[in-house]
Amino acid sequence: MVGYSQTAMKTLLPHLALAFLAGSLPFAPTPFAAEFPSSVETELQPLSAQTKRVLEMLEFLGAPLSAAEQSKLTASFANPANGVKIIQEILDPHCLAGIQINPESRVKVGQGSAPPKLVRNGWRTFLLKIHNEAGVTAELRVDSPHAKRLHNSPEDEVANRWLDVDLPNKPPMTKTLSGLGLEYRIIQLYSRDAGKREAKLSFNVGQGTQDLGFRSDVDILFDCENSRDVVFRVKDENNKPTTASFIIRDPQGHLYPSPGKRLAPDFSFHPQVYRADGESIALPDGHYTIEFSRGPESVTKIEKVTIDDAHRELSFKVERWIDPSKSGWWSGDHHIHAAGCSHYVKPTEGVHAPDMMRHCLGEDLKIGANLTWGPCFDYQKQFFTGKDDKVSSYPYLLRYDVEISGFGSHQSGHLVLLRLKDQMYPGGESTNHWPTLCLNSLRWAKKQGAVVGPAHSGWGLEVKSTELPNYEPAPFNGIGANEYIVDVTHEVPGPDGKLVPAVDFISTVDTPYVWELNIWYHTLNCGFRTRISGETDFPCIYGEKVGLGRSYVKLDGKLDYDQWCEGIRKGRNYVGDGKSHLMDFKIDGVAMGERGSELRLKKAKQVKVSLKAAALLAQIPDGSIRRKPYSEKPYWHIERARLDDTREVPVELVINGNLAARKKIVADGKSNDITFDVEIPKSSWVAVRILPSSHTNPIFVVVEDKPIRSSRRSAEWCLAAVERCWTNKERFIKADEKEDAKAAYAHARATYRDIISEAFPD
Repeated sequence: MVGYSQTAMKTLLPHLALAFLAGSLPFAPTPFAAEFPSSVETELQPLSAQTKRVLEMLEFLGAPLSAAEQSKLTASFANPANGVKIIQEILDPHCLAGIQINPESRVKVGQGSAPPKLVRNGWRTFLLKIHNEAGVTAELRVDSPHAKRLHNSPEDEVANRWLDVDLPNKPPMTKTLSGLGLEYRIIQLYSRDAGKREAKLSFNVGQGTQDLGFRSDVDILFDCENSRDVVFRVKDENNKPTTASFIIRDPQGHLYPSPGKRLAPDFSFHPQVYRADGESIALPDGHYTIEFSRGPESVTKIEKVTIDDAHRELSFKVERWIDPSKSGWWSGDHHIHAAGCSHYVKPTEGVHAPDMMRHCLGEDLKIGANLTWGPCFDYQKQFFTGKDDKVSSYPYLLRYDVEISGFGSHQSGHLVLLRLKDQMYPGGESTNHWPTLCLNSLRWAKKQGAVVGPAHSGWGLEVKSTELPNYEPAPFNGIGANEYIVDVTHEVPGPDGKLVPAVDFISTVDTPYVWELNIWYHTLNCGFRTRISGETDFPCIYGEKVGLGRSYVKLDGKLDYDQWCEGIRKGRNYVGDGKSHLMDFKIDGVAMGERGSELRLKKAKQVKVSLKAAALLAQIPDGSIRRKPYSEKPYWHIERARLDDTREVPVELVINGNLAARKKIVADGKSNDITFDVEIPKSSWVAVRILPSSHTNPIFVVVEDKPIRSSRRSAEWCLAAVERCWTNKERFIKADEKEDAKAAYAHARATYRDIISEAFPD
């Protein structure tokens, strides 16, 4: 019998003989084409839940349903009478195939009504409708002779493998079928070729579940659209070639390239890709909307383009609204990662420096501190040199440094170690031998001249209050600036043996601002001079892009990584989301970060505060951000600073953590000269903020040579915090460090008691 293999014939002959004797088959049987399961009865609630997961996954894959379809589906979830029917009416037209699993777990498949169109060098996304009469909870699998990857295959068979196929089963989808009588799954197909191509798709839910008569197979003739390698011409505001971010969508909202199948340097968890001038993207002919930008200092633009034989090249010019680097303020993100957090195919290896550099270039981030940490340490440690990575191209510098996270003292708070000369704590070659007391790690890092501080400071310091400062007890049960409350009281030997503060900065912008700033304000009120720096913790806390949290450091000469870190140590920087800026902050001519950031007064007097402030807000308020509590992302964002429905934001003067004066500016991108005249009655720290979008470091005003002891309540809060921290962290300290830890905490208690006795009553 022509068209059947020997294996298939051995399976079919006994059944065909019986059927022939019964007169139910013609002499020459043909494969049976199963019907698409049109209307299936099931329960609405579980089908609705499963459908929501499908919608979420389609969004992630860059292939969402239309807004109208999503709206109708949402309404159907609350329609007990017709909800199941409506869901099928909306989803069935998107189905490439319908799969029926009969009560004996046999699988048969029929072609659906979705247009079988693919695209060369690209992925297309379809749905599968599954009528699961057996209640099977196995994994649905798909195979195709046009997509197999066989070793030692004949050359003609290799040439015939033009297709790739995938059934996404990672969250929010489940790996296996639910067992529900009706559910929908997603199938993605990639075409190597253009033109008409037929493919055989075979489905099963385990060995032996294929139906007789080849009914678990479906042959589909695809129309594979051609795609063009479209060249992108990308220029900066000076008409020089540059790299920018591009979000490319077709009229249906599908993203290109398909996010679910991107490879580095394009990341699957981004809507955007980054392209440099002269690079290309494969796109089929058609109409597209392209959104492009280059970091928060640029204006986001949207262009509609057509791709056809006459349009194979696209030109884009980035427009800035501000450029702090022209005034010597250099942007940087001290906390990005090239691996980990489940965002990569191999999280323990991640990506290499060229991939991370592309993202820094595309976001106009001048300094990228690429931190090696726990799960990727043993692989990524090979890239550490103690110098700028070779992919750096001035003024864009990438350097590998370390975050103590996932090993050592991380339970007491993750630590960012910048400007290291040696990345490996003595005694081993991996993460298994590091100290469990943060202070011991800080001693080692400061001895080699590193600039150090806790990461994602707010974790473990959660409070309900919205006030700054507030006196609500924080739990000290997380991985943020927890042991900081102890370490800030210590000095340790620096490279020359002289004592230096054990902590240089605390990190901000990537956790809720009240939790971050509250502990900082309290320790500043006690007289400690820790600075702040901005970070993103990409792609762990924020996966959207690098540089969502930034430090802008003032340098007098050429940008240099070591000097940029030194600027953070000195507090010669402001932090923020890059959408507002607080430059040239001075008090009576003393500039932030210069001369120790210290203004000395013989007696209480009025001083003049000056700075340049700028911000950019969209004309129309974004309620989706403004309505969120501060404990939900985005934690720092200029939209949260908007005053009512205006385009104004407040520039606030802060003295000892308290609001002292306020002026409004229009967030239209223009620079504003701001001055305040304020009385300084006692030794104080002074800073400026547009909260929660940007914040300066402090200038310390010393009156009559007296130390800053501005708040007894702050000192009492800190002393109580030491006890809560010890209660939560003692169990994580190894036995051979326990005495060190007891001594460190005892020193902190004694220090805060002395400060309480010296502090001004509130």
